[in-house]
Order: sequence, then structure tokens, then C-alpha cells
Amino acid sequence: MDTEKYIENICKNASKSSSNSGAYSSKQKNELLKRLCHNLFMNKESILKHNLKDLKLAKNKGLSNSFIDRMTLNHERIDGIIKCVKAIMKLPDPLYKKTKSIKQANGINLSQMRVPLGTILMIYESRPNVTIDAASLCLKSGNAVILKGGSDTINTNKYLVSLIKNSLSYVKMDKNLVQFIETTDRNTVKKLLKKTCYIDIVIPRGGKGLIETIIKESKIPMIKHLDGNCHVYIDKSANPKVAHSVAINSKTQRLGVCNAMETLLIHEKYSVKSVKNILSELENHGIEIRGCQKTKKIFKNTKRAVENDWYEEFLGPVLSVKIVSSADIAISHIRKYGSMHTDSIISTDLKTTEKFLKNVDSSSVMLNTSTRFADGFEYGLGAEIGISTDKLHARGPVGLIGLTSQKYVVTSNGKIK
Repeated sequence: MDTEKYIENICKNASKSSSNSGAYSSKQKNELLKRLCHNLFMNKESILKHNLKDLKLAKNKGLSNSFIDRMTLNHERIDGIIKCVKAIMKLPDPLYKKTKSIKQANGINLSQMRVPLGTILMIYESRPNVTIDAASLCLKSGNAVILKGGSDTINTNKYLVSLIKNSLSYVKMDKNLVQFIETTDRNTVKKLLKKTCYIDIVIPRGGKGLIETIIKESKIPMIKHLDGNCHVYIDKSANPKVAHSVAINSKTQRLGVCNAMETLLIHEKYSVKSVKNILSELENHGIEIRGCQKTKKIFKNTKRAVENDWYEEFLGPVLSVKIVSSADIAISHIRKYGSMHTDSIISTDLKTTEKFLKNVDSSSVMLNTSTRFADGFEYGLGAEIGISTDKLHARGPVGLIGLTSQKYVVTSNGKIK
């Protein structure tokens, strides 16, 4: 295969199709998503069959359990994917709606119109649900998308894309709006990241190594987060029941996800008995506790944390725990070691809460809430194409609005300057 020619054709086709995306009505796009839900539901067994091929290969390679969990599909997860597509279908179409026109002192009338970004390159690793989420969001928001999934889920993704293209054909939309990179050649990504004349934005989802490589190589703007080192801080005023349930859920509900808690910070005046109860239950869930010296004094099975542990996104059954002397120290710790993803405070003290929510500079800050809620579906976005920890163009879970931009619309009766 001539990789350069292959990539050029895919990018050219996607870019050409994106320039015509405005021709499709909201009704047509929703019919597309409705058909996609039908195809996913009717082809569950075939999806699982292709996914099983990938899982067998992954196990033979000796990939980690958390990685295999991320790439695994089952009936429940397929139902969850369908639920997300239906939620996107119900969301209002963000495109071509204008703000109220305001007449300026110079006589011109000024408004803004929301428009698609254009052609989006989606690079992701192990999660096959991203194939459907990304395509659904991009198509509803009027964008074309080039999907570059991980080699470990190539069979699953290829089949899912065939269902998307079937849905596009069914509603008479251009199949080139969704492009899929079938080659597993690692150099493909480097070539894609140089196609500035065709691709408007890159959205990477995956491990830190992947994101760092894309940051280094890309000539194209991107929406990204590097990692998800999420914190829960239990203040001295915290309600014990709330603190216990939020801490346990934030870590154990699902380990290998970017919004799972990786560090637990606890005020030194918080109940020692309650701390022991939390750490004991975490241990019962198979979580290894790595903590400071004060943590070790409270919970004997604690392994001593090293400096790198405070920076780490474990994505597995390991948790860093630190006892702190104040909320200010907790905030300083998060600002130093955190990844600006999601951080939560458990507190009943209004002053402390306000300080935390204002001074923790993350894309999502939470009060008495599990970090696991940092998710596009939970935020009412239908689904998310990713979570951005950057401060420009989009921040936090990125849904339909984050995949659009605005342009000015200026009208007059022949005004000249």
C-alpha cells in the first residue's frame, strides 16, 4: 500500500464532504442517528463477534486487565452506546442559529452564527465506543470526521464504521463524511498530523504517551487532555456518610477511566475512625494504598508513597493517599500534582467550599460529588468526544457546541466606511 497516497485520498474526501455538510437538515441528521441506533441494536451479535477477535488477540499479547476492560464490549455496553446516540439525537441542532442582531452606532447590524469546525481527526486507543460517539457528535454538528482507532480494536472499529456508513447511505448522506484509517502502520499518525490543508482540528483520546507524541508531532490545532489525575479532598467538616460513599465510588466504580480518583487528600482533623473505614473498604475492593507517613500510622497496610505517585494516573487498583493540615495545603497539592481534569471537595463548610471551587484550576470542580460524573452524557451533552483540560477553544467534556465555532454576520442597507 502507498501510505502517503492512501492518507491523501482519505483527507481529501473528508475535507470535500465537510464543505457540503451544511446541505443536510436537522431532520436528516436525526434520521441518520435513528438508523444508526437501529443498526447497532440489530447487529449486536456481530459486533460482539468482531470484538471477541480483538479481545483474544489482546489476551495473547498479555495486555493489562484494565486495558482489556476498556476495549471490551458486551450487551450492556452496546445498549449504553445506543443510549448515548439517542441522547445526541434529542439535542437541539447547534448550527446556523444566529444571536439577536444588534444595531451598532455606525449603522451596521451585527449578530453571530454557530458553524461547524470542518474536518476533525479523531485519534484514540482502546475504546470502541469512541467510534460511535465521535461519529455521532461530528455528524450532528455538521463536521466530517477521520477516525484513527487503536490497532488493538481494529476488527471492532472497522465493523462499527461499516454500520455508520450503512446508516449514511440509508438517509442519502455522503459516506465520505466518516473516514476510517484501516492501516495499523504507526507512521500513519505522523502523516495525518501534517495534513493542515485538509484537517481543521485533532482530538486525541488515549494514554499519556499517545497524547505527548501528538503534541510533539502535530501541525494542526487540538482539543486534548494529557491525563486524568483526579483528586477527592475530604475536609474536616465533611459528612462521614457522604465522604465515604464519594471516595469509594470515585475510585472503584470503574478503574481504567480518566475521571476515576487517583489521589485522596484528607484533612488531619477528620475522624480517624472514618479514615480507617474508607481505606479498609478500598482495600476490600482490591485497591493498593500508597500513602504518606501519617496515612501509614492510621492504616497499617499502607505502602509508602514516593514522589512520582502523586503525579500518577494509575488507571488501575492503586490509590495515593495524603493527610493534609488544611484546605489550602490540599489546593496547593492539587495545583502542583494535578492534571486540571476533575477534582472534588467533600465539605459542609461554605467558606472552605468556595475557596476550593474558585482556586482549584481544573476543567471540572465538584462539591460532595463523585469524580465519575465528569462525563459528557452526565452533563447532558448526549456524549462527549473527549475532555479538554486546555483553556482554549473548549474546556471540560466536549459535546456538540464544542465541535462548532462562531462567525460574525454583518448586515446593512449599503453602509460604507
